Amino acid sequence: VQLQASGGGLVQAGGSLTLSCAASGRGSSDKVMGMGWYRQAPGKIREFVADISSGGDVDYGVTVKGRFFISRDNNAKNTVYLQMNSLTLEDTAVYYCKMDSPLGFEHDYWGQGTQVTVSS
Repeated sequence: VQLQASGGGLVQAGGSLTLSCAASGRGSSDKVMGMGWYRQAPGKIREFVADISSGGDVDYGVTVKGRFFISRDNNAKNTVYLQMNSLTLEDTAVYYCKMDSPLGFEHDYWGQGTQVTVSS
């Protein structure tokens, strides 16, 4: 399974950006899996951003709650979006997409990351 994250870029503070993550490859569309987003800023540890379960339950990190929204593409199995609003300089990071593995969290799939840079 490969995860392709896209949609990153440069945006001004207060602006919005939408990230996409699509799973492909063998096994990527067997069943709906939990997916999520994490981010890592320079010099910081990877931080949980948001996730959506196979059943549609969503959860958000405290720093993004109320500003970011994760959703699933109803027409494409295992494709998710992250709508990011009211972006601040602190949201600058590389954003990584993750998909749960049926073999357990040790085998979760990770995308290559997409850079989001928020400017003042």
